[in-house]
Amino acid sequence: MPLNIPGLISLSVFFTLILATGIWASWKSKKEQQNSNPTEMAMVGGRSINVFIGLFTATATWVGGAYINGTAEIVYLPSKGLLWVQAPVGFALSLVIGGFFFVNPMRSKNYVTVMDPLQEAYGNVMGSLLFIPPLLGEVFWFAAILASLGATMRVTLDIGGSLAIIISACTVIVYTLLGGLYSVAYTDVIQLVFIILSLWVCIPFALVNSATESIYYTATHQSYQDPWIGKIEKQYLGRWLDDFFFLVLGSIPWQTYFQRVLSAASPGQARLISYLSGLGCFIMAIPSVLIGAIAASTDWNQTTYGLPNPLERGESAMILPLVLHYLCPAYISIAGLGAIAAAAMSSADSALLSAGSMFAHNIYRKILRKKATETEVLWAMRISMLVFGVMAAGLAFRSSSVYDLWFLSGDLVYALLFPQLCCALFAPSTNTYGSAAGFLVGLLLRLLAGEPALSIPPVICYPACSLVNGTYSQLFPFKTFTMLLTLGTILAVSYLVAVLFQRNILPRRWDVCNITGGTSTLIPLQQLEMQKGSPMVAIEENRD
Repeated sequence: MPLNIPGLISLSVFFTLILATGIWASWKSKKEQQNSNPTEMAMVGGRSINVFIGLFTATATWVGGAYINGTAEIVYLPSKGLLWVQAPVGFALSLVIGGFFFVNPMRSKNYVTVMDPLQEAYGNVMGSLLFIPPLLGEVFWFAAILASLGATMRVTLDIGGSLAIIISACTVIVYTLLGGLYSVAYTDVIQLVFIILSLWVCIPFALVNSATESIYYTATHQSYQDPWIGKIEKQYLGRWLDDFFFLVLGSIPWQTYFQRVLSAASPGQARLISYLSGLGCFIMAIPSVLIGAIAASTDWNQTTYGLPNPLERGESAMILPLVLHYLCPAYISIAGLGAIAAAAMSSADSALLSAGSMFAHNIYRKILRKKATETEVLWAMRISMLVFGVMAAGLAFRSSSVYDLWFLSGDLVYALLFPQLCCALFAPSTNTYGSAAGFLVGLLLRLLAGEPALSIPPVICYPACSLVNGTYSQLFPFKTFTMLLTLGTILAVSYLVAVLFQRNILPRRWDVCNITGGTSTLIPLQQLEMQKGSPMVAIEENRD
């Protein structure tokens, strides 16, 4: 395929526009910074982001390249179909639950990152351990986005994927370094508008292409492949539910989410942003669903793509750009390329900013340099973002494994971080011993369950575990089971250890985490047992 010159020019214009918007936003943030803390301005926008900007940046963060590409792919796959498209509903419910339960306790204490309540409740040592899964998740996520964008540019523009990765990474790193959250938020507005307009412009042309049959008919009737509506077989129901709960609950304990709601001007606005962005995520999935349905209804032999079809060539992950490229006129498909690039960058900048914010605020300021100045913390954030960005770009060249690494790190965030965050916010008597025990139990259970994508065989075979083509597949909802067991371990061990120390069964000199010492106040066990719904033994008014 010859080099797509018009597409290359349009993408160059798009990247220039995004970079210019990011630079302008960084200038705006510097003006606002005169009356605000500089690190707080970079990390949470000085807590002055209005509802309009907040809605756009929160929606754009979730509606990334993986979201629009993945939704179209799942609809297209004969083995999946629409009934397996869980992200739109899962993300929407996640944002609603986050707004209803998590925004108030996080916003009322003016936390800066998702790690703040964990360090406050369980100390810096546990905080640094709990920092590892989300950090890996953000870096692997950034790398996966770059890899996806590189593959798209290679297929549609016939340019080297490496070049696309380098240009995209440099653009995102530059404007995120310059303006922090302000640059990310304002560029998200441009990117989301690009996604909306570009995809909806392309869909009518793809629908009326002569190679495409009616998607209404192919939803329930077999044509070129199985109906795209899909089905959920009984033996896969456990996995479907596990994936659904993973999306709903596992999407909450990420800095990319809390960075948006913590930047709002008030708790009420933060909740509104969370609710509305959930609706926005659901609506933004409609174009991708239609494109996946169109792909499943297309006779690819009638297009210049030819046979074998994308599924047989192993290119189903590229189905969205393939539909735009082969079923739309050239001048229209160019707009679709802008949508893909915009979606990729809207998530990439958020991941980079989140990783840098957590490192600078929770590791550098609170552990490495407790007396660091605001300027020093700001530079630590910028340097860490540069390092993480370079790492992600390097990992993007190994795209065959970076997606699998991101999925595994996402599982760890769900199994380890979500129950820890729930206990830190809603079970104040849990302590460091419970947190450490929960961390170990959750980590061991998740790793021992194996990971087929990384060729890690399971040590624990849960019910309905099956061997398919030499690979073990866990059909039991083991991710959610691990998360619940982690939650129960934190509560039970915290209660047990507090009882042992309070009744002097264990000498208090063994209390290395100081849950009974310092200025904490212990309430007698008998009094606690009389309190309705309170299984805790010790309520710590002040934790070191």
